[in-house]
Order: sequence, then C-alpha cells, then structure tokens
Amino acid sequence: MPEPASSPAKPWRVTPEGVLLFLRVTPNAGRDSLDGIETRDDASIVLRIRVSAVPDKGKANAAVIALLAKAMRLSKSSISLVSGETSRHKTLRLAGESGEIASRLDALIPA
Repeated sequence: MPEPASSPAKPWRVTPEGVLLFLRVTPNAGRDSLDGIETRDDASIVLRIRVSAVPDKGKANAAVIALLAKAMRLSKSSISLVSGETSRHKTLRLAGESGEIASRLDALIPA
C-alpha cells in the first residue's frame, strides 16, 4: 500500500492567538513582493518577502507589515513583530481567527 502524501511544509504555525509567520526579508529591494516559500539550509521554512524600504529606524519592518496587511486583507494593527527587529529573519504574529488566517495564507502563497 502506498504511503500517504505528506502535506507540504508551511512557513507558519497556528496558535490559539492567531498565526506565527516566519519570514526572510530583503529590504532595499527594487519592488515590494511576496516571493514564495523557501527551505533554508537549516531546514527551516520561511516566506521570502522583498520591500523597497530601507532597513533604517523600522522602515523596512513597517513596510513588511503594510505589505502583508494589504495582501491578507488584515488591519496593520493585527500584525505584530514577535522577533527579528534588526534581522532578515523575522517572526510575525497575525492576530485573529487562526483557521481563517491560515486559509488566506494558503490561497496567497504558492506552494
């Protein structure tokens, strides 16, 4: 009997408060975009994001939150930075009904 196909790895984890989203951010890029899922050398799964904002005084972090809020149809206030304020690797919390947020992420991010 064939083994069941495993579900593809996701760059997020559902929590009771919402969803934790793991990112690899490229600031100072030519455009703002969601570039899809990447498996890092350490086997972690991240969503690659590019923003044109410079990494100065939180401008790139604000641009990441604004880009995700628009793409996910969420308020900016429902997205918060959990870790990685000065790093390219960031964790964001998307507050709200976790099942709905996960469904929006599935629809937004190509596998």
